[in-house]
Amino acid sequence: MAGLFEAVPGGGAAVALDEVEIAILRSLSVQLLELIGPGDEPVEGEDPLAALFSEGPSEPPADPALARLFPDAYDRGESDELRESAAEFRRFTEKDLRARKRDDALAVVRALDSLTPKGDGGAVLKLSADDAKRWLGALNDLRLTIGTRLDVTDEDEGGELYRLPDEDPRKPMVMAYLWLGGLQETLVETLMA
Repeated sequence: MAGLFEAVPGGGAAVALDEVEIAILRSLSVQLLELIGPGDEPVEGEDPLAALFSEGPSEPPADPALARLFPDAYDRGESDELRESAAEFRRFTEKDLRARKRDDALAVVRALDSLTPKGDGGAVLKLSADDAKRWLGALNDLRLTIGTRLDVTDEDEGGELYRLPDEDPRKPMVMAYLWLGGLQETLVETLMA
């Protein structure tokens, strides 16, 4: 089970993580939370119901990683009508999408914080079916973010990133990207079994 998710009775998943893996996953999840930003809390004295129905942003984020996490629903370059539709769709959906991504990343941090290490510093993480889905969302968001920072594209079939020398400063992020991909793949397989 080391480093790979396996099914558990009741529809959940489990994975054995060592101390370093726990620290890396936690650190990446906290960084994702910082990137996504805090939730919109109602201003003191303001009607919480009004805050619930407030609109979100209408323009895509300037940060490429955030733009990848919160893409436009329509291609803004096509026409004025599509630009307006994309802005309107974003205004009414981005806040909820940010909240879901924030909740997924928080679920990862909380699950890792609840682990009781064994003698070697590692632990077995057991997730319910619902928690496994949140982890799947967070792993996907982490890979999208890292992939964007590394300029990974669908056309990157040459695999240049996979053959980086050890002294290349991108090497640790490439290794994290590949490792997260393995975790994500085994979690998907586990949930589909």
